[in-house]
Amino acid sequence: MQRAVSVVARLGFRLQAFSPDLCRPLSFAQDLLRRTPLYDFHLAHGGKMVVFAGWSLPVQYRDSHTDSHLHTRQHCSLFDVSHMLQTKICGSDRVKLMESLVVGDIAELRPNQGTLSLFTNEAGGILDDLIVTNTSEGHLYVVSNAGCWEKDLALMQDKVRELQNQGRDVGLEVLDNALLALQGTVTSGCPSPSLKKNVAMGYVPCEYSRPGTKLMVEVRRKQQMAVVSKMPFVPTNYYTLK
Repeated sequence: MQRAVSVVARLGFRLQAFSPDLCRPLSFAQDLLRRTPLYDFHLAHGGKMVVFAGWSLPVQYRDSHTDSHLHTRQHCSLFDVSHMLQTKICGSDRVKLMESLVVGDIAELRPNQGTLSLFTNEAGGILDDLIVTNTSEGHLYVVSNAGCWEKDLALMQDKVRELQNQGRDVGLEVLDNALLALQGTVTSGCPSPSLKKNVAMGYVPCEYSRPGTKLMVEVRRKQQMAVVSKMPFVPTNYYTLK
């Protein structure tokens, strides 16, 4: 079962948010935790269940995180989004609305293509990450974090971004084996098991956003060379069902 919240706004779009309800009865000791429809599947495959945003979810399976990462890159994997905020945005202004809220180029998405993007505030700061898919059914399908359900829904309902003058969001590769820390502008960074190097995303002025541009960044108070890279860092290797 799912609970739907619909909002009709002046811009000519309809927003419909789906919040998963309790999927099945829980024991008395677990009555505060919700379970997704894949709960039994997670247990059967060795999922280590933890509490997240009121849900019982797997943080890891029998294999290591690195093994899971490489399996996803080399084959495929599924991610259980049953606990997350799932929103349909309909209407002629749906792309205009979404591009006023996130940093992604939504207008360039092909039918049934999705992109990882970011909700931002009026100053260009990051509020939350999300995935936006341009469906072939004439609406945008947005998946955002369960822990930010009320905040994200309110953001999509209340206003659009006027803004963003903080520069362009780019990918960065560190040119030797050091963990990247872009002081003041880093948004995320981690080792890449597939590339066997460290990567990150961060904001840079538009004139420095061209792929191949070399930048000096600060890594633990030391200057480190990095290069702007086209994203995704690892080329996609999947097929879209027709």
